[in-house]
Amino acid sequence: MFNQKEVGVVILVTIILALIISSVQTWDKFLYLLPVVFLVIAVNVIAKKVASFYLDSEVEIKLWEIERYGFKSHHRFNKAIPAGVIMPILLKVLSFGYLNWLAVTSFDVKPKTYRAAKRFGLYSFSEVSEFHIGIIAAAGVVANLFFAIVAYLLNIPDFARISIFYTFFNMIPISDLDGNKIFFGSLILWAFLASLVVIGMFFALFVI
Repeated sequence: MFNQKEVGVVILVTIILALIISSVQTWDKFLYLLPVVFLVIAVNVIAKKVASFYLDSEVEIKLWEIERYGFKSHHRFNKAIPAGVIMPILLKVLSFGYLNWLAVTSFDVKPKTYRAAKRFGLYSFSEVSEFHIGIIAAAGVVANLFFAIVAYLLNIPDFARISIFYTFFNMIPISDLDGNKIFFGSLILWAFLASLVVIGMFFALFVI
């Protein structure tokens, strides 16, 4: 289900986010947040993997990178910028430690040809549609929101809050983030999920 590169990415971003959220205040706080952040990311990733399986495709999780700086295809950086590493650190510094950027991963999707052939006939399609990619991205968001509710009911407030904050940043429709995939896959779905996330943010900031 996970290749070695994906495991490395998940471990890397888990450490980065745990450091950012804990503000490196104490070693104990960092160690406490480490498994919490890992589970939040794991829930998101596994939900996408499951959704992609049922859509006859495969998802590969990767570090969020920015490759283009304009709208034209040739407006590209010589080397992709590791935004998943830079943005959390940059926002933390610019906000004097008050804000945490939690969107750090992206994903690629490729179809399973043998399953497509079995279900629809050989060569019936060779690419995954934007709608299906949006559904896969949405699965991660829905899973995080669902487990945030479960965590709140079980009196695990940190997991609930971090899950909601994680979905909030990932729902921003920019670059290669989940929000952008959902936005271009289905504007209605994006608007619906964005509304749920905003409600979740209210609870995370004022209730939980």
